[in-house]
Amino acid sequence: MMNRAGKVYVQNIYAGIVIESDEGYEFTYDNEYLSRSDSKPVSLTLPLTDVPYRSTNLFPFFDGLIPEGWLLQVVERNWKIDNKDRFGLLLASCRDCIGDVYIIQESD
Repeated sequence: MMNRAGKVYVQNIYAGIVIESDEGYEFTYDNEYLSRSDSKPVSLTLPLTDVPYRSTNLFPFFDGLIPEGWLLQVVERNWKIDNKDRFGLLLASCRDCIGDVYIIQESD
């Protein structure tokens, strides 16, 4: 599998990167973001740190950004993404999320 990544923004400021690889998932805060006096954590479950977070499952906070119900069906249909591909759904549908956080797919 090829790695996929999304740039994570908090209040329109680049905060870090979330990556999917064969080993699982990783979220890392950007060092510049960490050095800001006004930086805020992406979520309470991912406090500010310079140590990457790693998990074999997509972090619950990011999974929670993916739409549900009829909106999820629209995303699946329009972008032809399998509903089991949670990271693909995250990258496709969370560019314009409600709230402070959004994700833009990193280009190859």
